[in-house]
Amino acid sequence: MSVLLIAGSPSAPSRSTALLEAVGERLAGRSVHIERLAIRDLPAQALLLADWSHPAIERAIAQVAHARVVVVATPVYKAAYSGVLKVFLDLLAQNALKGKTVLPLATGGSPHHMLALDYALRPVLHALSARHILPGVYATDSQITLTPENACQVLPDLAERLNEAVEALATEGLKLPATHGFEPVPFSRVRCSV
Repeated sequence: MSVLLIAGSPSAPSRSTALLEAVGERLAGRSVHIERLAIRDLPAQALLLADWSHPAIERAIAQVAHARVVVVATPVYKAAYSGVLKVFLDLLAQNALKGKTVLPLATGGSPHHMLALDYALRPVLHALSARHILPGVYATDSQITLTPENACQVLPDLAERLNEAVEALATEGLKLPATHGFEPVPFSRVRCSV
């Protein structure tokens, strides 16, 4: 099972990439293969000129094609997702996310940009034929602290939302058993009395 983490920030380090890595850390112990794609590392000219034959662009598109689950993280600028993410998504085929579960993540300077996930990014992911788009996680800059070692610390309420999002991603997208709640009971073991 393959999960692709797509970092849509034009800068590094970034809070949106830190949020993405926090999801990756939560998935790491679940026996899944995690791949990463930092769009900022792709050749700018090939991206902007839609050079599908460029080896780096071919590899990036192939990563999307082979992933079962995609997690997309972006900073929010002017109530929309980043331009580098937009350029990359424009390179993908109309059905590039067909059959895939997608978890969108975003960071912004204030809570006022929270709806950018639903009104800007979600329609594009839907247009790319994503099978299931999970409820996104939006974080303000004040909820994520970047350390000098390029690690991140998230506030407890954000950590809880990330845990819930990863649980949904694992159970709905990867069909892994839930890590909390009741153990599934086979129907053959169900007894009832009247």
